[in-house]
Amino acid sequence: MAAAALLALTTGCASGTGEPDGDSTTTTSRPVADTSITAEPGERFTLTVDQNASTREYWYLVDPQPDSSVLVSRGRDHAPNPGDEPAPGAGGRLTFTFEAKGKGTTRFTLLHCTFTTCQGNTSTRPPATTGPSATPTTGATATPSPAPERITYTVTVG
Repeated sequence: MAAAALLALTTGCASGTGEPDGDSTTTTSRPVADTSITAEPGERFTLTVDQNASTREYWYLVDPQPDSSVLVSRGRDHAPNPGDEPAPGAGGRLTFTFEAKGKGTTRFTLLHCTFTTCQGNTSTRPPATTGPSATPTTGATATPSPAPERITYTVTVG
């Protein structure tokens, strides 16, 4: 349950995330906990999570990736917490932006890694394996750490 304690979900507004200048597309912020999403073709939506690189807490879009004929990722954007000055290693909010393309249903997964759940990852590269990793110990046996949190979303475009 430590991962759940570290996880702080936010639903902030997306301001320009992944949108070119002059784009009139409306982007809707969705609650991260809402794993069933309905959208119309052309609609953009965001999912925003807390992330802190200094504590090796990262989020990734991993397999299953969305079916690109139904939904495409428009990237991700990291911003400092409201009121905070940008600083290396400071916590902030990571916003994933998606655009509904065509009718259908697809799934995608966000992976939440912390220093105890993932090994070999960086801010832009997810771990090679997403199962529990061995935690170094001073004894003869290593105990597995908890598996990283995975949130799978189902998106229906109508």
